Amino acid sequence: MTVVRPRVVSLIGGSACTPSQAQDAEAVGRLLAERGIILVCGGRTGVMEAACRGAVEVGGTTIGILPGDSPSEGNPYLTVALPTGLGHARNMLVVLAGEAVIAIGGGPGTLSEIGFALKVKRRVIALDSWTASDFAGDQAPILTAQSPEDAVEFALAKEV
Repeated sequence: MTVVRPRVVSLIGGSACTPSQAQDAEAVGRLLAERGIILVCGGRTGVMEAACRGAVEVGGTTIGILPGDSPSEGNPYLTVALPTGLGHARNMLVVLAGEAVIAIGGGPGTLSEIGFALKVKRRVIALDSWTASDFAGDQAPILTAQSPEDAVEFALAKEV
């Protein structure tokens, strides 16, 4: 018997966000779910909650990799809430779970996840989020999306 695993995309971003970022996150969640893609995130509030809401409203699956010990700390739109007890160290698990990482807004925690994603060679897509360059001024390989549709297309593309 062969098990067919669904595709998974990680979404990262701030637990606090602007209304525009929340709207974009909700659209990203919905677009991923409409394509049968599982959404993995940190499971809390802000862009994570908005993306999960968008996915669940169209029948999608959402997984929250939570920093604490209780599934109850997750947002109400999680299909699966996975408490880790790892605090910020759970950021690496969020990144590793997806084939690509979409960042929307975010603060230092999001930046750490982007760094982890680049380190483990995950495609990173920024929608109103961080950019980075090294000491020589060379840009990090972060794709800049102009819309939720662009972000999802970049995340699912075989080659960019």
